Amino acid sequence: MPSREMKMRKWWPLVAVCTGAFMLLVDVTIVMVALPDMADGLDTSFTALQWVLDGYALVLAAALLGAGSLADRIGRRRVYVLGLVLFAAASLACGLAPDAGTLVVARLVQGLGAAAMFATTMALINDLYRGRDRGVAFGVWGAVNGAAAAAGPLVGGLLVGPFGWRAIFLVNLPLSVAAVALTLWSVRESRDPRPRPFDVPGMVSFTASAGLLTYGLIRAGEEGWTGVALGSLAAGAVALAVFLVVEVRTAEPMLDLGLFRSPSFSAIMAGGALLSFAAFAYGAYQSLWLQSVLGLSAIQAGLVVLPMCGVAFVVAGAGGRLLHDVAPRWTIGGGLVLIGAGALGQAVLSADSGWAALLPGLAVVGVGVGLGTPALSSAALAAAPVERGGMAAGAVTTFRQLGFALGIAVLGGLFRTGMTGPLEGTGVRAAELSGGGAAEVLARRPEAAPAVREAFASGLNDVLVTAGVVGLAAAVLVLLVVRRASSPAPETPRTAVPAEA
Repeated sequence: MPSREMKMRKWWPLVAVCTGAFMLLVDVTIVMVALPDMADGLDTSFTALQWVLDGYALVLAAALLGAGSLADRIGRRRVYVLGLVLFAAASLACGLAPDAGTLVVARLVQGLGAAAMFATTMALINDLYRGRDRGVAFGVWGAVNGAAAAAGPLVGGLLVGPFGWRAIFLVNLPLSVAAVALTLWSVRESRDPRPRPFDVPGMVSFTASAGLLTYGLIRAGEEGWTGVALGSLAAGAVALAVFLVVEVRTAEPMLDLGLFRSPSFSAIMAGGALLSFAAFAYGAYQSLWLQSVLGLSAIQAGLVVLPMCGVAFVVAGAGGRLLHDVAPRWTIGGGLVLIGAGALGQAVLSADSGWAALLPGLAVVGVGVGLGTPALSSAALAAAPVERGGMAAGAVTTFRQLGFALGIAVLGGLFRTGMTGPLEGTGVRAAELSGGGAAEVLARRPEAAPAVREAFASGLNDVLVTAGVVGLAAAVLVLLVVRRASSPAPETPRTAVPAEA
């Protein structure tokens, strides 16, 4: 009969894998509450640091499928450990960055390490556990993933308040060291006996398309539809066309476009992207309002999202056990309904509103996140052929990160536009406020305080209404199109890549 020590030891690999997954997913959103302090410390604007958010998400999305293919070829444990080391080194560079440019570059490298880590977590769990243990392991993994992105602002606030913004990156160093040591001790190596070849042209064209489209949307939000913004968007569209041609013609594509012939698969990908857009992309602008206008500290701003984080974690953990047999369209679609409703519930701000106005809506969003995200992976697997299971699961993460990155860019433009009306005749520019300069403006022109507060409320309401409508539209799409698979999802995908983010 196995001893207690042996029973406990079998779960250490899960701890190692979930530690890495939690770190990389928290780092998607952890910088949101730190951006005002970051802009002040590096003597730059909030807008200039938008790539600190978007760059990480884009690299994570672009490199994920390629990293999974590399892991299948040279070893999943090896790639996971290499990703941890690269993630830790880039975190150190972020924490020591002397200027915004260095910080953005370090975040891009950090995203590459995160992709290597995340591309292997599901495959490692799949190889290490069997039967009921596998179900328990994926339940824990799904709960961690379902709550990690929501926890980012809270963790960021708790670190920035007492230790400064650099702490949100430096905290990754001891965690990474512990994860590396635990992985080398407890996790065995595994490979795919029939790994796919690398699709370098597909990866390059996909990365170029995502980056150019995001850059064009950011520039359009900052400066209007100038030649630079339109040119970037046009170049991104060309790169996207190249990617589609490459994927159709190559024998072993990075993303098999034939998967999108399934209406359910297409709807799941769209639902994953729009979930991140509707649930998380507005967080940076909320944080700016909480700190620049209401005067909250970073830790107080982080605590405002506690209802969302706590509820998401509880619902994700409980839902994995209680809703296992419920069709994915109901859990994902229902989650999106709640996310949309929660965003709309926050769009009630006025010049006199305080932080408490956000709490009910944030809690509802948390329920939606906890309900919808754990089901995305299994739904993608169920909607794809067995031999494309891992690719399908990895595509969910790719689309979710793209939804987050593009959402920040789109909502940033709406935020600035929504601020313009209340500022007419005040001499205050929306760009000053959206760039993080509200405190300086109010110190210089205290008589403009009512207009500034009204402008922020107007801009945030526009952003939240947009997020709410997007969430509800995604819910309708998922509920109408996604159907239960005619056969059960494969238990062991060929190229196992996780889907939650």
